Amino acid sequence: MMQVKFQLDEKDMPRQWYNLAADLPNPPLPPLGPDGKPVRPEMLEPVFPKSLIEQEVSTKRWIDIPEEVLQMLALWRPSPLYRALRLEKALGTPARIYYKNEGVSPAGSHKPNTAIPQAWYNKQAGMTSLCTETGAGQWGSALAFACALVGLQCKVFMVRISFNQKPYRRLMMETWGATCVASPSNTTNAGRQVLAKDPECPGSLGIAISEAVEAAVSDPSGKTRYSLGSVLNHVMLHQTVIGQEAKKQLAMAGEKKVDVIIGCAGGGSNFAGLSFPFVADKINGAKIDIIPVEPASCPSLTRGPFAYDHGDVAGMTPLLAMYSLGHTFMPAPIHAGGLRYHGMSPLVSQAVVEGLMAPRSYPQLKCYEAAVLWARTEGFIPAPETSHAIAAAIDEAKKAKEEGKEKVILFNWSGHGLMDLVGYQKYFAGQLEDHELSDAELAEGIAVMKNYPKPAVRKTGKW
Repeated sequence: MMQVKFQLDEKDMPRQWYNLAADLPNPPLPPLGPDGKPVRPEMLEPVFPKSLIEQEVSTKRWIDIPEEVLQMLALWRPSPLYRALRLEKALGTPARIYYKNEGVSPAGSHKPNTAIPQAWYNKQAGMTSLCTETGAGQWGSALAFACALVGLQCKVFMVRISFNQKPYRRLMMETWGATCVASPSNTTNAGRQVLAKDPECPGSLGIAISEAVEAAVSDPSGKTRYSLGSVLNHVMLHQTVIGQEAKKQLAMAGEKKVDVIIGCAGGGSNFAGLSFPFVADKINGAKIDIIPVEPASCPSLTRGPFAYDHGDVAGMTPLLAMYSLGHTFMPAPIHAGGLRYHGMSPLVSQAVVEGLMAPRSYPQLKCYEAAVLWARTEGFIPAPETSHAIAAAIDEAKKAKEEGKEKVILFNWSGHGLMDLVGYQKYFAGQLEDHELSDAELAEGIAVMKNYPKPAVRKTGKW
């Protein structure tokens, strides 16, 4: 019998997080404040605890994981690596397809890898509650779970279209004790301003971030902080346990090298978590294709400019050097709610600028087609976000067949789709449509950045 699962023991869990900022030939440019000057770390203290700010600005290659955090991560880590033997057979490919199953966490996705340390560091800093946003609900449910473990209150602003489409994710948050509010809401100035212009607004991650940041900094007790599930450096850092484990598991599978690394990309967290340890290998000479996959309706990496932009609609966050469609951009209401974000992680963005990654975008229907093939061969039902990575893995496996080459393909199974079945229902009923961003929509989105500082495009030209 051919081995399907490759499982590490708890003693083999990574004891440190890997920081790509230490190895990029040109590190990301600093965030800028309203005056156009770099943001000083102490300026972030109303939003984040000092411990996370230190990680955000760190250039150390390895950062120790606290023992108490490891104990909580051990509820499901190390996560298993699977080989997709049935999909390989269905495709008739010589490629070997592996996937890291992050759907085994209590919240059903990769998100608790950073939710737990963020909640723990905030608890250590004396906070009593956290505010955050969520798109599809994966991040909101992960933070609700983490806050329940460490003993914090949690408030989640959930993008309205997903709030309506995915009621059971909302119920997951409430089961763990969190409060979940549809965004835009009437509970913040940012939300009220949006609703005044468009009472039927479906919401966006940019709007929900504005509401969550406002709710955190306006708490008169000073005991509330904001928590983010993607984009920022410390979030990318916490997710690198995924790629570190995958390296050990590929060795268990007898693989001496990997040819293709794939992950879906909205803000960048699950993709970075798998890919960054392999990006380090690529920087040091390994030949690996590293592919972030985004929706064609929200293509920040493939069509957005590399620019300084805010992470939220209200402009409450610093300006970040990233690929962006403009912070006022309103993505089409596709079911992959976790990928409906206008910008991309500065670390991922700089790696793309450097040529270390080759992003691509896919339409919604192609991804659902791939997800159904996957479910009917491998059994697991993927989240709409995960389906983007599956679609790319299938394309790469077909390419290997055309070329007659054996390749090792690894992708991140970032979350299951058991709470996303309404999307499948609409797909089978023919009610889903593709939406490709028009040139006019793109121009309108990026116009908001025209007077912002322009980041220097720094690259070695080596890749």
